[in-house]
Amino acid sequence: MIYSCVIWRINSQRIFQGLAFLLASVLALLTGACQETPRDASGDRSPNFIIIFADDLGYGDLGTYGHPTIRTPNLDRMAREGQKWTNFYVGASVCTPSRAALLTGRLPVRSGMASNVHRVLFPDSQNGLPAAEITLAEQLKKAGYATACVGKWHLGHREAYLPTNHGFDYYYGIPYSNDMNQRNPLTGPNAYADFWSGPESRKSGNFNVPLLRGTEVIEQPARQETITKRYTEEGVQFIQQHQGEPFFLYLAHSLPHIPLFASEAFLGTSERGLYGDVVEEIDHGVGLIMHTLDSLGLADHTILVFTSDNGPWTVYGKNGGSAGLLRDGKGTTWEGGMREPGLFWSPGQIEPAVITGKGTTMDLYTTFSTMAGVPIPDDRVVDGVDLTPVLLEGADSPRETVFYYRGADLFAVRKGAFKAHLITQGAYGGQPREEHETPLLYNLSEDPGEEHNIAADHPEIIEDIMVLIEEHQATLVRGPDQLRARGPE
Repeated sequence: MIYSCVIWRINSQRIFQGLAFLLASVLALLTGACQETPRDASGDRSPNFIIIFADDLGYGDLGTYGHPTIRTPNLDRMAREGQKWTNFYVGASVCTPSRAALLTGRLPVRSGMASNVHRVLFPDSQNGLPAAEITLAEQLKKAGYATACVGKWHLGHREAYLPTNHGFDYYYGIPYSNDMNQRNPLTGPNAYADFWSGPESRKSGNFNVPLLRGTEVIEQPARQETITKRYTEEGVQFIQQHQGEPFFLYLAHSLPHIPLFASEAFLGTSERGLYGDVVEEIDHGVGLIMHTLDSLGLADHTILVFTSDNGPWTVYGKNGGSAGLLRDGKGTTWEGGMREPGLFWSPGQIEPAVITGKGTTMDLYTTFSTMAGVPIPDDRVVDGVDLTPVLLEGADSPRETVFYYRGADLFAVRKGAFKAHLITQGAYGGQPREEHETPLLYNLSEDPGEEHNIAADHPEIIEDIMVLIEEHQATLVRGPDQLRARGPE
């Protein structure tokens, strides 16, 4: 049975689902066997690209990154057979700017998708990702790729900003976070915390979040209990339908962002509780994607990436995830907010390795564009670097620096092993913002938990990083704040 290859413990419902999936895969394989495979100018098969993007998953929430009770056999397989990155970063520690960074290859402050007024877009936000930005999907369309976005978008819910107006041929998903459009406003000093700790938060109908296909609402409120399963099914179907041409699938799960939901087959099956149920179902979906690629003979020609948009929402206790040995989580510029799992799998192209060099989600833009033979836009600053030599040849990563923005402000910079904090602040709830006259300094190779400030011992390193910051800010052109404007249609 297919599911027995994906997870080691199954029940009868999963077996039935697996048989149905096997039949669909076999039929797709037979119907696609006679199709000619597109090739690039060199005669080699054009690579397919799949990015699976979790929401609020922590650095320590996968088995391969050290979690003791969450079972993630498929993601563990990705790490075992491909590259596991231990210093892989996102462009921001919250949803909207992080997703903008991934899809544009640019620090979100450049596109205006980072704001000191509102941290993310909301259901009444008036703007979204500007049309002038060139997304990864638009890049790959230049090379004839079929493109699909499945899952959470959060870069603008109005039609002008939806995926189908940003280079994606197909869209199926929710336009913003799964906790938005709450039907019953909460009141009282402890109402919010009480809500998330009780059973009411797990009623899908409490959140009037729309599910879209293309630009049309097909379900409202979205039935979140089955949303992970349906995202995976849509992704599998897209792969099957486009197996004869190069494709790009951006599968952005809306979980484990709270509220947490798992389908019946996974509910109550994890030792980690509901959060573990959610992560294990996402892992199961990754296994189905991998099986589809294997069965269609596409695994060797596809680069599959798994990561998350930001760190765990730790303020919600057991309903949030874990950053493992890293400090803090979502919303902060401590390591736990912006360092994420980074897994790359392609059996025919990527040799197994643990990569300790630095990479970011912005690098996917440059790397995939390069692999597809598409020039990087030269009319704007693109912050992504080309990781192709690392992935395909095992070379050292060319990335030396990481900029940690919170909103539109630069809070920290990493150069080499060292990270300097100009400003520090907790995640949410009025934690004080502290600007440091002498930046805090940590050696992340020796102290990934950022426990030991060594600024007094290394003034020369701080001086070196400050020069880098001055050079960066001297040429920085900030885009107009796209998150500020809110109001009715």
